[in-house]
Amino acid sequence: MEYRFLGRTGVRVSRLVLGTMAFGGAADEAESRRIFERCRDAGINLFDCADVYNEGRAEELLGRFAAGCRDQVLLTSKAYFPTDRGPNDVGSSRFHLVRAVEASLRRLGTDRIDIFFLHRYDERTSIDESWRALDDLVRQGKILYPAVSNFSAWQTMKALESAAVGRLAPPVCVQPMYNLVKRQAEVEIFPMAESEQLAVLPYSPLGGGLLSGKYGASRKPAKGRLVENKMYQVRYGDPSNFQIAERFSALAAELDVHPAALAIAWVATHPAVTAPILGARSLEQLEPCLGALEIELDDALRERISALAPTPPPATDRNEEASAHNYGSR
Repeated sequence: MEYRFLGRTGVRVSRLVLGTMAFGGAADEAESRRIFERCRDAGINLFDCADVYNEGRAEELLGRFAAGCRDQVLLTSKAYFPTDRGPNDVGSSRFHLVRAVEASLRRLGTDRIDIFFLHRYDERTSIDESWRALDDLVRQGKILYPAVSNFSAWQTMKALESAAVGRLAPPVCVQPMYNLVKRQAEVEIFPMAESEQLAVLPYSPLGGGLLSGKYGASRKPAKGRLVENKMYQVRYGDPSNFQIAERFSALAAELDVHPAALAIAWVATHPAVTAPILGARSLEQLEPCLGALEIELDDALRERISALAPTPPPATDRNEEASAHNYGSR
């Protein structure tokens, strides 16, 4: 396993991360343990979780599995989304964040959360309030590193500015969605992360299973998130995505590699990416994902895969700047 530095922290994390959203849900306790142990055998040392995953059950199982190797692994959690029905059981207020971290610590059975993400940008709470709360939690030793998930580039810059002005613990990494059919992160999030030396841990490298080889323009499995989950149907339901998936599966077959491994390798080889987050409901699903480590993706092959899907326009929408027909640059 290759290990990379987590931004500017000096901490080294494995080239792949395991997301534990299935723990205690689609994967029962026994299967979740097998997945965790297989990842440890492969050298994975970073495990991503959140308080809303299966109503806290994922944190409980992850903490139980990690107890015997706690100082060899990094555990993450997140807060923002509702965890109960109370009016303050949601958001990034100091009131909610302090209670959310303390609840996650209890479920994880640990004294600290290594990386703690704001799970979403909170338009109703000042980022200064949120970041001062996170800094207090860092000073108390309850979290080691703050981070952001599902933030845009400008929202992340607001967090960085708040930390700099207040001399607070800064965000160390971002967690955007990124895969072959969802490439918006390339436009501003990735350049921002490289400029500010933030780690990037992208989730959904398989597009909710879309790029696993099971889907095509006229082909769908009987079960799966894109079949059963309305949120994923909205996210990936555009017919063009299934056409891309079919072309991608054909290329994987030509290369004689598993589509899941190829999709993850494509994400992993973007220069801004530190480590993609894998998700699996079973060992059977996990194994081809781990195969991404064995694929050597050179620039030519990466470009060939990228050409299967539209490249998002630059932030300024001045497409000509990527061609010879422009005013020039420094």
